[in-house]
Amino acid sequence: MSRILEVWLLGQSVGQLVQVDGRLSFSYSPHWLQSPSVQPLSHSLPLRSESFDDKATRPFFAGLLPEGDKRKLVAMALQVSRQNDFALLNGIGGECAGAVTLLEPGQQPEVLPSEQYVRWLDDGELVAILDELPHRPMLAGKDGLRLSLAGAQDKLPVVFANGRIGLPMQNTPSSHILKPAISAVEGSVFNEGFCLALAMRLKLPAARASIRRVADRPYLLVDRYDRQRQPDGSLQRLHQEDFCQALGVAPEYKYQNEGGPDLTQCFELLRKATRPSAPQVLRLLDYVIFNAQIGNHDAHAKNFSLSYAPGGSRLTPLYDALSTAIYPNLTDKMAMKIGSKYTFTEIQSRHWEQFAKAAGLSPAQAKKRILALAQQLPTHAKALHVQFAAEGLDHAVLASIVELIERRCLLAGNRLAG
Repeated sequence: MSRILEVWLLGQSVGQLVQVDGRLSFSYSPHWLQSPSVQPLSHSLPLRSESFDDKATRPFFAGLLPEGDKRKLVAMALQVSRQNDFALLNGIGGECAGAVTLLEPGQQPEVLPSEQYVRWLDDGELVAILDELPHRPMLAGKDGLRLSLAGAQDKLPVVFANGRIGLPMQNTPSSHILKPAISAVEGSVFNEGFCLALAMRLKLPAARASIRRVADRPYLLVDRYDRQRQPDGSLQRLHQEDFCQALGVAPEYKYQNEGGPDLTQCFELLRKATRPSAPQVLRLLDYVIFNAQIGNHDAHAKNFSLSYAPGGSRLTPLYDALSTAIYPNLTDKMAMKIGSKYTFTEIQSRHWEQFAKAAGLSPAQAKKRILALAQQLPTHAKALHVQFAAEGLDHAVLASIVELIERRCLLAGNRLAG
């Protein structure tokens, strides 16, 4: 028995996702291939008339879904198998990362008025949702909600306007991502908010985030860079995909030691997918150095993305930047090797050079940038900590992050200078 979902991109029908005997296939529709606005759904799904088999199809579509325990809980809420990507997408694949919407045949995205359809929340309702998210990720199964974001952390697409938070109903695009505190990671909201703000202080493109509270409970509100405000006040989706999707790698293999992409593949992808690629390559170099020096060991290939716009594709702003190295209970192993090393304290000058050569970079240029960031980061981290404290946003983890950055930057500087 076959089942079908229509795949919509930027409000236009582009093809069909088909499930037959548990296996997926995807094919572009003939009218999309002949459309003046035609573009591929993914770098790993180039335009062609032939359909793509399960191996080629699954990485992109599974990459739209939550992962790990969150995926299991979504499946329970929808009463489907956690292995059934198709059923999960049928249940929550309405508002996804990028500009993709999946609908049953015969349905189409609703044409919404400029004010769009939002269920605004009062403080009590927001607290109730914060309580519910760990047990019902994405509020899966709630009437009128079909929301999906990749990752293993609790998060929820929301609309934020005039100081209010609301749930995007039907086909309304969300404007922000709400990230509650991670129970097993002390001060996660302050940690991520600080690291993203630190990147911006260094003039690295990063997702804009604000730390907020409801009933003394902190949460992070992150601006969606894949949404754009229109003159009439409505939001337009912008297409994007993470590096695993673009490289055709299933999300369960996102870590390099599990067979996932390495940094060399990430830089090669940028050179193939972007024009001109040189500025994007240098930006990715900055992201790699920054993540290493702040101790973000979870910077795997799903935490880098490409955005697609009429002006061309480019590397998205930095996101999911969290100093995991300050937590003794979390691994000291980085998601991707630098040179031949997974552990930051083992990285010598020759490993940075090995990384640069493999990534097609000038070792001298890479060394210069590593040293520049190592010199700037500690000063900016201290100043930002003072600013956070003055704004009532201090937390014990911030002092630990500042100290770790000082140690790592000193270590990198000494080894490269020596």
